[in-house]
Amino acid sequence: MALLPEDIIDRLIQMERRIQALSTAVNTRPPLNEIRPVPTASTPTPAKPVLRIFDGYSHEVFADDITTGGLARPWLQLMPPVDHLKEAKWPSTTSTSFTPIAQSFNPVWQPKMRLAMYTKVSSGATGQVKVMVDGQQFGPTVTAGQTFDHTGLLPGGVATKFGKVMTVEIHAVVTSASGTVYAQPVSMYGTQS
Repeated sequence: MALLPEDIIDRLIQMERRIQALSTAVNTRPPLNEIRPVPTASTPTPAKPVLRIFDGYSHEVFADDITTGGLARPWLQLMPPVDHLKEAKWPSTTSTSFTPIAQSFNPVWQPKMRLAMYTKVSSGATGQVKVMVDGQQFGPTVTAGQTFDHTGLLPGGVATKFGKVMTVEIHAVVTSASGTVYAQPVSMYGTQS
């Protein structure tokens, strides 16, 4: 057997120790399915972990509620209950030019939005319904009586509007000589691109 210089044996022993230390560190790592507080100089035993996630633009996109638990951001808007069976109670118009009949203000958290609504028209009449977001049309114009259901990118992009309030309006028009066009939103939420 050839004699090896002493420094190679020492190096092999050092590498074996390092591999053993790495193996031990990997096997003693905490689980990745929970968040634990990290002690600092000012708080050696913090009471609650805090979770904050930021996107590439330094927007806080996710945060936990450290007071009661659950989700702090984004806070998610919920649709109020509506009487979807009685169109007489829905937003409506008799105008023969596009007119806003409903409006809401919502924060922008996601790049896309889904909006679904029922539309109806009085007997013998015809009409159309469309949605405007910050003054720009969102999705198709539908013939009254059809369901509007559209998912698409918000006008202007999320990078410049993140956390700001957008205006969503429903516009309707009667295209016959007379009658009434109705529209009732039943679902609206932000979604990923």
